[in-house]
Amino acid sequence: MTRPPRIAVVGSGIGGLTLAASLAESGTPCEVFEQAHALTEIGAGVQLAPNAARHLLGLGLGSELARDAVPVEEMRVHGWTGELIAATPFGVACEKLYLAPYYAVHRADLQQALLRLVGERPLRLGHRLQAVSRDGEEQVLTFADGTTHRADLVVGADGIHSVVRESLVRDAPVFSGLGVFRGLVPMERLSAAAREPLIRMWWGPGRHLVCYPVSGGRWMSFAAIAPLAEAGAESWSAPGDPAELVAAFAGWGGLVPEITEAAGTVRRWALYDRPELSTWSSERLTVLGDAAHPMLPFMAQGANQAVEDAAELASLLAGAGRDDVPEVLTRYEQARAPRTAAIQHGSRGHADSMHLPDGEQQRARDRALRQEAGMEGLLRRVWLYGHEAGGTASARARTAGAGAS
Repeated sequence: MTRPPRIAVVGSGIGGLTLAASLAESGTPCEVFEQAHALTEIGAGVQLAPNAARHLLGLGLGSELARDAVPVEEMRVHGWTGELIAATPFGVACEKLYLAPYYAVHRADLQQALLRLVGERPLRLGHRLQAVSRDGEEQVLTFADGTTHRADLVVGADGIHSVVRESLVRDAPVFSGLGVFRGLVPMERLSAAAREPLIRMWWGPGRHLVCYPVSGGRWMSFAAIAPLAEAGAESWSAPGDPAELVAAFAGWGGLVPEITEAAGTVRRWALYDRPELSTWSSERLTVLGDAAHPMLPFMAQGANQAVEDAAELASLLAGAGRDDVPEVLTRYEQARAPRTAAIQHGSRGHADSMHLPDGEQQRARDRALRQEAGMEGLLRRVWLYGHEAGGTASARARTAGAGAS
């Protein structure tokens, strides 16, 4: 049997850290290279569906999620004037069907929880990757400070602007024509109705807003998507103008004006994805998460699919030797590429449905949403929430979804 592979993970976001924690669970060491010199609070809220939550709970994050995440009781879709269109239950029903809650969590809380699992030893901060090259059966990482590192396997978890991806294909991010305002509002600035453990969405012509409580209910996280005339940076640190946010949703009903007017600091950036990869891997290099399949946020599955990627790859690498890496990467791509491509394409198409102008198409959409609401809506998600990366879907999830399309 060959020696274990030396594994280099590029990026310490949710995908990279989940991979490092999952590898550690199976006794497989790795090193994690991160361009930042310190891991500071970034982003806002993220939805953790059961397909990712099950794996994170299995890694031992139960106490952290119980403290910092908010188990979502229901997802509600409203029209832009405020009327309720449809509601899908989560809560206890979701746990029974899919063996895990549906959580809303602050991205920084999740990152810190994963960091505690991984520990400091594998982390290499201040390493900005410039290039990856092949030298025989080794991969050579070259960093901005001139240092290099050799590995038997390089995993790019370095986001939509992935340097590792450039070793596989030369493509560019595709601008969607939309931008997102994101922010956090202290819950004390909002009415009591806003504090319910719900995901709420308001859909309207050309735009929508989604919000949910995070950090144990202390903050309301929101994302407001609206047309953007010019493609700008895809950066979580790009500043936004709160007045533009208010103006973009002027006249909307429900909690929308309350949230937009209470937002003191907002970020705004352009929304991009990339074309589907024709191949995810070379013999000793692969990608996961946004580096592999950057998604528009309209199915709320970007972080969840990164967790699934990490779970699958770690499972395949458990007990593998250095010589097994090429076969492992082939199996990883075969397991992940069809699923992530379907979700990536679905996320693109979902924007059109969410942003319909008032009229007959919008009314037909609303009728369809009402017919598929309630438990039927939860059952129809078996293909999404019942998936078990690194194994097979649980028997209970398969039974729950029998006959659902």
